[in-house]
Amino acid sequence: MKRPYIYITRKCSEEQLKPLYEVADVDMWKEEEIPCPREILLEKAEKADGLLTMLSDSIDKELLDKSGQLKVIANLAVGFDNIDVQYANSKGIVVCNTPDILTDTTADLTFGLLLSTARRLMEASEYVKQNQWKSWGPLLLAGHDVHHKTIGIVGMGKIGQAVAKRATGFGMDILYHNRSRNEKAEKTLGATYRSFDELVTASDFIVCLAPLTAETRELFNKDAFQKMKNSSIFINASRGAVVNEDDLYDALVNGEIAGAGLDVFLNEPIGAEHPLVGLHNVVALPHIGSASYETRYAMMKLCAMNIAAVLNGNEPKTRVVI
Repeated sequence: MKRPYIYITRKCSEEQLKPLYEVADVDMWKEEEIPCPREILLEKAEKADGLLTMLSDSIDKELLDKSGQLKVIANLAVGFDNIDVQYANSKGIVVCNTPDILTDTTADLTFGLLLSTARRLMEASEYVKQNQWKSWGPLLLAGHDVHHKTIGIVGMGKIGQAVAKRATGFGMDILYHNRSRNEKAEKTLGATYRSFDELVTASDFIVCLAPLTAETRELFNKDAFQKMKNSSIFINASRGAVVNEDDLYDALVNGEIAGAGLDVFLNEPIGAEHPLVGLHNVVALPHIGSASYETRYAMMKLCAMNIAAVLNGNEPKTRVVI
């Protein structure tokens, strides 16, 4: 009997993919940082029984129509806005993601991004490396305190709650905005629900962890930034498209907000020519929210287990349900 064929769109740890090698013939794009070209992905998808994909891969109607025998797609991410899930489901294709595993790791990075931006850590490090440190000054690279300030979290899902938990250690007042009230967060973390406008107006740190939807696309725009305090700092570790980047640039340049920490951008990857990157009050990271060895290996293993389960006629551990 012919073994199923699996295509993996980025170089991953073969050790973590053992569940796949046991049940299928596995083919993998050999580059770790260079995306699989679209034409190759389309070619491989035509004969694939399963795909292990990245957020950078567009799994759209064109690809799904070419995939005559595709049974399962496992996305190496919590998000799945790169996949037309409804159309895939209509064709009997199961879509899986990797929730829960990366919650704490992403929360660590998000809070680290907040601290780095507030205390100007990246600037300070470069200041030393560029041999600019000549003497001590009372306001040399002075930043903003984090402790006992107000943090406003937009998107109080599991990662949002994990960030809020970290904020309690800094004695912060926690506000949140979500599609629905999160009574667990209110009870266990002392978080207070606010409307979006109330949150951005009252918070010292505004942290976006909301999924990308029609409602959240460009949620952070000129109007939102103008409502923020001049001393506020904006952090985005969700999706780049929740922000109007031109409006954010203007807000930073015009002093409407004090700074921004960004792990995601509208069109990734970006380079030094991106307008936001050139601003001294921006900390820009290359979308590394879940990038620890432990977490990324666990994500790979979960993707492999999900694909193997579907190919064996079983229910995957983390099917996307919309």
